[in-house]
Amino acid sequence: MSYQEQPLPAPQGATQAPAANFTGLAWVKMLVGAGNPTDCTVGEVTFEAGARNNWHSHPSGQILVVTAGAGYYQEQGQPARLLHPGEAVSIAPGVVHWHGATASSRFTHLAINPGISQGVATWGAPVTEAEYQAAHA
Repeated sequence: MSYQEQPLPAPQGATQAPAANFTGLAWVKMLVGAGNPTDCTVGEVTFEAGARNNWHSHPSGQILVVTAGAGYYQEQGQPARLLHPGEAVSIAPGVVHWHGATASSRFTHLAINPGISQGVATWGAPVTEAEYQAAHA
């Protein structure tokens, strides 16, 4: 069994992300939950190699801060952007996008969601295999 085939342990304290909104295996660990005075949540999201979330948007926008691995961020109608640790993406309210791991690397980012009293996310269709493969081009 090669390194890539060996299953990696779940991040400590994380729960599996909902399969309805993700392709492949992903984990979420809430660092700052709802109901706090900032009206903001912060979650650590880890995608196994090849995993990604569905197309979606956030009514108050989102900030992603990459902490480990390599992954993609793509806004609808735009080319995908390859992300590495230390990079951040500021996503405007209502922008439809997806993010996830490359085919060969686990990927972890912090997802900062402001203004959650306005809602957290509006989920859309899964990213197709063709859309995902195009990100690798």
